[in-house]
Amino acid sequence: MSTARAGGKRERRGPVPLRDAMQDLLRSLGVEQRLAAYDALAAWPDVVGPRIARVTAPQRVERGVLYVDVATAPWRAELTMKRLELIDKLNAHAGARVITDIRFR
Repeated sequence: MSTARAGGKRERRGPVPLRDAMQDLLRSLGVEQRLAAYDALAAWPDVVGPRIARVTAPQRVERGVLYVDVATAPWRAELTMKRLELIDKLNAHAGARVITDIRFR
């Protein structure tokens, strides 16, 4: 773990786990949230299951909104009703609130 000293320099107190060091680096670069959003995008098939994954194709995440192409209008209507549940599952998988909405197209 490291602590801040006067002048903004950090003093090392011992080894830091690689995971913690990587999280600190990603946070300092300002990309931690974006990577978490894309992790949620990549996890779509695992989170929604094979039945829904067969009729959907997640496209992108923009400002917390996940855009998903859907094969048919009836599936789009069904998924729209499950939207909040899917958002909760994706965010639980990501371990943070990275998806704020889903737009089915």
